[in-house]
Amino acid sequence: MQLGMVGLGRMGGNIVRRLMRSGHECVVFDRNPAATKALAKDGAAAGSDLSDLIKKLKTPRAVWVMLPAGKITEDTVEQLGSLLEKGDIVIDGGNSFYKDDVRRAKLLRQKGIHYVDCGTSGGVWGLDRGYCLMIGGDKTIVDHLDPIFGALAPGKGDVTPTPGREKRDPRVERGYVHCGPNGAGRFAKMVHNGIEYGLMQAYAEGFNILRRASSESLPEDQRFSFDVADIAEVWRRGSVIGSWLLDLTSIALAQDPELASYSGVVDDSGEGRWTVMAAIEEAVPADVLSAALYARFRSRDPGSFAEKLLSAMRHEFGGHVEIKAVD
Repeated sequence: MQLGMVGLGRMGGNIVRRLMRSGHECVVFDRNPAATKALAKDGAAAGSDLSDLIKKLKTPRAVWVMLPAGKITEDTVEQLGSLLEKGDIVIDGGNSFYKDDVRRAKLLRQKGIHYVDCGTSGGVWGLDRGYCLMIGGDKTIVDHLDPIFGALAPGKGDVTPTPGREKRDPRVERGYVHCGPNGAGRFAKMVHNGIEYGLMQAYAEGFNILRRASSESLPEDQRFSFDVADIAEVWRRGSVIGSWLLDLTSIALAQDPELASYSGVVDDSGEGRWTVMAAIEEAVPADVLSAALYARFRSRDPGSFAEKLLSAMRHEFGGHVEIKAVD
């Protein structure tokens, strides 16, 4: 099957490579000519711009957009809408907001252009591991694109089948699912990333407790000096909290036990915020996911005005003297 790819960054480029490994034909474009040239060397056809990319695709065309959420994706989808024809398909595989997907789908539908939102999980490891795909859109169009989704998904692998699933959609066991109409795929991916925040925060807090167990503020006979890299590794084997995130944690700690190469400032790409916003709209408690998001905010403002004000209030009402900040 033929696919156009716009955006050849960390994930877009590897999505193209994985598709070509399965025999699919890809036409690619990126604003960075070096990225386009690199994929062309790997066997993709190169487009000089969006218009050229579209000219090189057979009808009905399918164009996958893999760009950061925000203006660049919005502008690209809008431009594709003016270049593509009735019956063509736009797939957004980035991390856009699901409400934007609903809106874009309606606008493109007026021109007879189909829109598919595809939540894509797998990161930089997806080329070899495959991508977990959460798809939203019209069933006929999603089924038409099945060869693409099937090639990108991890496949059954060595995962033990879940009892009771024998009569359910077999695609799910291969790593991709049609979640429902436009916006549903991205909504599922949004919540997926919100859960990811919570899992990551739980690991981070747990390992920090282990690391601080040797604190001089503790009784001497209750101090423990843990090798956190070894703890991470042993937890990978037979533990109930084993996961791919723990695998990655173990790799990081083995390479840099003190994590000296990291600042501790943690960014967020939007999905955690949107998950909390959805929880508020649904009146659903999301204590862990909210706290994990706020922890990321806190990491960017160490010794913030809020903490200083807390110290000031303690001093005023009780004469408490805080430890002086170290420059």
